[in-house]
Amino acid sequence: MPNEPNEVVIGSAPLSRADVVAVARAGAGVTVDTVARKNVATARAHVDALADATTPSYGVSTGFGALAVRSIPPERRADLQRSLIRSHAAGAGPAVETEVVRALMLLRLRTLTTGHTGVRTSTVDTLAALINARITPVVPEYGSLGCSGDLAPLSAVALALMGEGEVVTADGAVRPAADALRDAGITPVTLAEKEGLALTNGTDGMLGMLALATRDLAGLLDVADVTAAMSVEAQLGTDRVFADDLQALRPHPGQAVSARRMREALADSEIVASHRGPDCTRVQDAYSLRCAPQVHGAARDTLAHAEAVADRELVSAVDNPVVLADGRVESNGNFHGAPLGYVLDFLAIPVADVASIAERRTDRMLDVARSHGLPAFLADDPGVDSGHMIAQYTQAGIVSELKRLATPSSVDSIPSSAMQEDHVSMGWSAARKLRRGIDGLRTVLAVELLTAARALDLRAPLEPAPVTGAVRDLLRTRVGGPGPDRHLAPEIAAAEELIASGAVQNCVEEA
Repeated sequence: MPNEPNEVVIGSAPLSRADVVAVARAGAGVTVDTVARKNVATARAHVDALADATTPSYGVSTGFGALAVRSIPPERRADLQRSLIRSHAAGAGPAVETEVVRALMLLRLRTLTTGHTGVRTSTVDTLAALINARITPVVPEYGSLGCSGDLAPLSAVALALMGEGEVVTADGAVRPAADALRDAGITPVTLAEKEGLALTNGTDGMLGMLALATRDLAGLLDVADVTAAMSVEAQLGTDRVFADDLQALRPHPGQAVSARRMREALADSEIVASHRGPDCTRVQDAYSLRCAPQVHGAARDTLAHAEAVADRELVSAVDNPVVLADGRVESNGNFHGAPLGYVLDFLAIPVADVASIAERRTDRMLDVARSHGLPAFLADDPGVDSGHMIAQYTQAGIVSELKRLATPSSVDSIPSSAMQEDHVSMGWSAARKLRRGIDGLRTVLAVELLTAARALDLRAPLEPAPVTGAVRDLLRTRVGGPGPDRHLAPEIAAAEELIASGAVQNCVEEA
């Protein structure tokens, strides 16, 4: 697995997806460099000039959304910003994961430092201080329509900056924000002109979840290649279909990667070699075996497109209105989440399909009519023992759920704000269901790993390939080999943990 930085510097260089993962998951700290601080100060000077001007400026001296027609006198503008955050922190439902909120906070901090939002350096410093103190605002799941930014989630973060609402501290305790900030020596922010909008108008939640999802899915596709190879081997399938010259006839880059990985995983397998001769009468393997590189490869290519979108968003300034270099403050539509919503929805499709083909491979190993000599359900004593019969049921139930989660969110739109915001992206919803989908795919692959490893053991005395054998042996450090029925749920969980930790991927690289 890639190494993550211990500290992320914001300002001179663009953030990477690895930076997001480091802050979100590994607790890396952040530093705002001098370039960023200069950008912030320059933009703030422009906002201060507009605040003193007699001409109304949206978000600086007016209300928001459908209330933008009202000019706000200077003495009420602090109240305006505070009211904006309090009213927009209107989320509901369970709290989203800490890693999602940390990613959101980092990405909003990055946008604030572009010099296009008009916040003060003190506000930037306070947000950075919360990240470094590992104080994470409690953000409810529901409240974002993916347009005008992830409004309710970002407002929950801004509320904590003001010393209001609840937060989760580094030790996992849920506390009032005012108490946690006081104990950390952080002074709450009193928001000035434009800062309420700057803290809430962005696609940071969607982007954060996309960055995390691309990391997770890349690892799971690597796992899918090796579990598929194990299934091919266990079912006496051929590796000839993965040959480079055959794959080159259809030059999709992801397909080439998956075929190569499967070919390498099956190299020097005694099991594969045992049926290469003229005695083998099988003409073709089933699609779930033969077409694995095509399915996994298409998923890889879809992932590559999503990564490109995420990388473009990571260098974007997403706010409304924006402060331009010449001092103008202009309204725009860059907060719309369509670019992210689409790819979040796109990824849910290959997640479902990669899980679907893995479930089909698993099912074949359990069926005596198709498994080429393996015992029914890989049971020790079929009839007395049920083997992996119900583990496949679990796969089937998850795959069915993944198909439902593949229904796109981004085709939906519910108008809001008195029809001012009359078309929204629903990108936050797309991100939430993608996270559930990735969790489901991990479980499905864990069941295939368990089943294929057991099937390889049952092919003894023939030995599997060095790579597939190493993965089986890794699993055996946590899960026993074939034998009478035992409680399977902990074994599925153990296989899933080996995948989630990166141990399976590392084992393949080292074999």
